[in-house]
Amino acid sequence: MSLLMMKLLLLFVLIYMIIPYVITRILGIGVTIRGRTGRQIALTFDDGPHPLYTPRLLDLLKRKGIKATFFVLGSKAEQYPELIRRIYMEGHQIGIHNYTHLPNWLMSPRRIREMHVQRTADIVERITGERPTFYRPPWGILNVGDLFTLRKTYRIMLWSVMGRDWGKARKSKPLKERILCQLEAGSIILLHDSGDTWGAVPDAPGRMIASLEEVLEDVRFQGYKCVRADELLQNAHGARSELSDGLRVG
Repeated sequence: MSLLMMKLLLLFVLIYMIIPYVITRILGIGVTIRGRTGRQIALTFDDGPHPLYTPRLLDLLKRKGIKATFFVLGSKAEQYPELIRRIYMEGHQIGIHNYTHLPNWLMSPRRIREMHVQRTADIVERITGERPTFYRPPWGILNVGDLFTLRKTYRIMLWSVMGRDWGKARKSKPLKERILCQLEAGSIILLHDSGDTWGAVPDAPGRMIASLEEVLEDVRFQGYKCVRADELLQNAHGARSELSDGLRVG
């Protein structure tokens, strides 16, 4: 590869991948990472639905009287429409997490928009009658085109608290400590109700659900209320900041 080609490749990587990562994941611009309404927090669950773990999670949330947000994969929504229907009928919010769990860095903005986001929105709408308006990319990774195409139609939501619940049982901090040490008003908590994606341990959601009940008790004791992500943002105007024609708080 010539030196010129190498420089062009590095420039492409910088513009298409690295700069959007810094803007969104580090600076929180153009995306929602937390709300600012009272002592409310939002539980969000990625990668499902899963035929074993999602029903168990829904049972727990129903028992606790908690509403959450599920960022679902379109391929799994097609496979398990009854679970999508149950999530919706029990009052939870459904968001989009691509059709399959592919990183946006490896695809064009047009392919992401048409074959992943819109396709998944169509699937969920056919099942529930309501079209999702919230989007979370796999691994929270966006390319530069996503910031100008997807934001016209969808609210891009990342997180402020990462549960790191997808791996093997940790010998250090349990899930409860990892969540509570980061928790604050307006927190958006990232968890997973499926362990089928690359890098995840298949039975990790079972451990997450087992720990979550204790987490919810502590959250309630501290005076926090768990709400859907859209409810968290109703009076908060979203996250730290967003991109429009210029920069604005949104």
